[in-house]
Amino acid sequence: MEPVPLDQALRRVTAAPVIAPHPLPGFARSTVDGYAVRAADTYGASEGLPGYLTVTGAVQMGAAPEVTVAAGTAVAMPTGGALPAGADAVVMIEYTAEAMPGTIEVIRPVAPGEGVVRADEDAAEGQEIIPNGRVLRPQDLAMLAAAGVTSLRVHARPVVTIFSTGDEVVPPDTATLRPGQVRDATASALAALVTDAGGEPAGGGIVSDDPGALERALRDALPVSDVIVISAGSSVGTRDETANAVGRLGPPGIWCHGLAIKPGKPTLLAECGGPDGEPGVPVIGLPGNPRSALVVFRLIGMPLVRRVGGCPAPPPEPATRARLSRDLASATGRLDVVQVTVAAGTAVPLFGASALLSVLTEADGYIVIPEEATGLDAGTDVEVFLYA
Repeated sequence: MEPVPLDQALRRVTAAPVIAPHPLPGFARSTVDGYAVRAADTYGASEGLPGYLTVTGAVQMGAAPEVTVAAGTAVAMPTGGALPAGADAVVMIEYTAEAMPGTIEVIRPVAPGEGVVRADEDAAEGQEIIPNGRVLRPQDLAMLAAAGVTSLRVHARPVVTIFSTGDEVVPPDTATLRPGQVRDATASALAALVTDAGGEPAGGGIVSDDPGALERALRDALPVSDVIVISAGSSVGTRDETANAVGRLGPPGIWCHGLAIKPGKPTLLAECGGPDGEPGVPVIGLPGNPRSALVVFRLIGMPLVRRVGGCPAPPPEPATRARLSRDLASATGRLDVVQVTVAAGTAVPLFGASALLSVLTEADGYIVIPEEATGLDAGTDVEVFLYA
């Protein structure tokens, strides 16, 4: 945990509930421009039979009222002004007219509390205004500022070390590729997703296919990482080497190697390096194909980073409803993630090999075909999870 000032708290995760130190807004105030009145003085008022009240003063913004509302009187009110003693409602200026200097007519009755915010209506003293584990949004910062909270404790951003593996992988700034080489397209995108999830990405670099190199790199990263992500090679042999290296890092060890998901089947999940009986560092071994890796990390890695960072309930992704433009086949028992474009309420699936990043860059979002389904028919109403 660490303290942060309010102006640096956006998207940070609270490490403890925040309690209102006093009632909010702290005084009864008007929500409209109009006149503070006793509600009983307006009962029965109508356009055909208006009520008449004597105006005895006006409330100034930012100042305590110096006038009291007595029977048969009214006090001019600005929006946000403090309600004067004796008043229990504010009638909107639109429902009044000046009958003569110092007198208004009221053409609509008001009930007690109408046009007014109570002194503790936003929050009572001692009330929890921000829960523990909240990813702070702009509106949360507004509430904290209103309560006078200018510093708060938040969870430290989890450090997520990202490794790329493979003799064919070279840095993105490689000007000329030799035959068989590919630039590391995945690490930069994974770092961005880690940042979106509230983590602190740390570059582990590119590790060769040497059997011991990855294990040494992972052992060095364990003490300084909260999560480790490996973008592994695509071949079966390379994936096996990744699993072997992870398996030698210590208990609890590998939880699974392979998921019923498309794309992303070769995914490895583990927890490594924990002392006896203690939790280890979560390790995610991603497929080597960039699209598969990014799809899986969005579904599994980002929620994990948020949980490690103190957020038990990740904020919902932006989504919309749309009609599917065509039939989609799927295998029972497997979760299928399909990229789509969305226009005029229609979701159009995009297809291509899992190595093609263009499918992702063209997509507006994705849909998920559940495990129990054998596919979706054209015209089906689907939920599209949108890319921000």
